[in-house]
Amino acid sequence: MSNDVRSTLFRYVIYKITFPNGKIYVGKDEGEPGHSLRYFGSWDNAIVEKDFTKSELQDLTLRKQILFESDDKLEIRKKESEFIRELKSNEPSTGYNQTHRKRSTSLGSS
Repeated sequence: MSNDVRSTLFRYVIYKITFPNGKIYVGKDEGEPGHSLRYFGSWDNAIVEKDFTKSELQDLTLRKQILFESDDKLEIRKKESEFIRELKSNEPSTGYNQTHRKRSTSLGSS
């Protein structure tokens, strides 16, 4: 048995966090030496907090799913973008990702 207290079961990963309201956050963990079970992303707390009451935040259950794993950081970065778009976690009605938002094409009226 190894003396290493921290066993790395996963290398670099793409994960999905599901909140109690059904909204999702897609992220990546490419830290060394690999995915940490303690890491739950870097979403914007203020945006998430707006969707919940103080009471709801006092007993919050999140679901974390590993969607993809790789030894290649570049692949992880590419796949994160693909999953964000595919799962629509960048759309405010669906998720909490702030990147990969659709840009408005209207130029306004004069």
